[in-house]
Amino acid sequence: MIANNDQNNQMPTELKSGFNELEMLKHLRKAGITKGFGFSCAYLFQLLFCLIFEQKNWFRLLESKKSESLPGKDTIYRFLNYSKYNWRRFLLSLSASTISKVSRLTKNDRPKVLIVDDSAYERNRSKKVELLARCFDHASQKMRFYKGFRMLTLGWSDGATFMPVDFSLLSSKKSKINDISNKVDKRTSGYKRREEALQTAPEQLPSMISRALSAGIDASYVLMDSWFTQQPLIQSIVEQGIDVIGMVKATNQRYLVDEKRVNLKELYRLAKPASGNKSILRSIHTTMANGVPVKVVFVRNRNKRSEWLAILSTDCTLTETEIIRIYGMRWDIEVFFKATKSLLKLQKEFQGRSYDSLISHTTIVFSRYILLSWQNRCSTDDRTLGGMFYELCDEVNELDWAVALQQLIELLEDALNKTNKKFKKLIKSQLQYWFAGLPNYQGIPA
Repeated sequence: MIANNDQNNQMPTELKSGFNELEMLKHLRKAGITKGFGFSCAYLFQLLFCLIFEQKNWFRLLESKKSESLPGKDTIYRFLNYSKYNWRRFLLSLSASTISKVSRLTKNDRPKVLIVDDSAYERNRSKKVELLARCFDHASQKMRFYKGFRMLTLGWSDGATFMPVDFSLLSSKKSKINDISNKVDKRTSGYKRREEALQTAPEQLPSMISRALSAGIDASYVLMDSWFTQQPLIQSIVEQGIDVIGMVKATNQRYLVDEKRVNLKELYRLAKPASGNKSILRSIHTTMANGVPVKVVFVRNRNKRSEWLAILSTDCTLTETEIIRIYGMRWDIEVFFKATKSLLKLQKEFQGRSYDSLISHTTIVFSRYILLSWQNRCSTDDRTLGGMFYELCDEVNELDWAVALQQLIELLEDALNKTNKKFKKLIKSQLQYWFAGLPNYQGIPA
């Protein structure tokens, strides 16, 4: 009777407080993820969300003592495979709301950025997964091919907290192994995401950034590595009113200097040497071939000191040091990829074959990271309670020591008026002896 009292009360206390603070179930209903009968979507979402903290997969959980009160395996997979649920709207709403809470703990002049990157989503042992493709892992040291998807991710960071905002599991038109299922309704959001999976990353990034900015996410820069820092993509992002900072490779891209088109190596020779910082070699103001003004900073390569790296910024007002410091925030998304795959079981928890199950489970994993990131910020940020402490210190400093002493004496006089005469005379005589023994400094009135 106690176990079946309330389905929503079965969550651990720590997670339940985070659910209530972030209003996660409210965002779930707002995205239209609801059911008319049977187990509610809120209950199923909570079960899948807490599964990682039970240290069990769904198969082992059904074999445990809790299996009598749990829904069947078919109920879970129907929930994950339903193509009409708009998981992108849920993730965007949740992340935007959480980012607004985090922004209150951050100074207004601190740069806030959007970070773009992709990572391998491997399904090497699969054969019948929808839109499965043969992809190349350019980020790995092995430089190998694998079966799966490219997980294109857009995240937000203020240098201390990272939040995933949007993602897309990219397949390939040329090297895909399986096609889109014929059973999917073409009017659903699931079918639209399948069509987006066949697009390239530069085709999707402008719309992803536009959705994030339209949701009210505050960001001044978009950070990207050399695989995305292409001139057409930079121009489409700058036209949305947000600057770009990214690393540039020595490719066929051209830059205009004194009405001459030069490549990146020639641009390095034309740049003026920098002074004061050994890691910063040179910098130059130039214009890309499509007319976008940029500032390029050349820094020394730590792995090979005889070579240099180039960082491009469309905000030409930033100093070389600021450009490098802001670009360093891009490392937050690499930590995010490592945490979701190693700790939150991004690719291993469920082995669904439909593209909808991949999208829904990835969204649930991202929502786990959002909750953990929010709780980590609240527990480690001293300013959550430190502001009240410093305001109290300011009030104490405003009290003059002479005023405080006068108030103390007035309290003693009030207490003495309520005592007998002998004790009152004794205290007054002791105070007079104390006043007479105090030093008399020049310039300070007695």
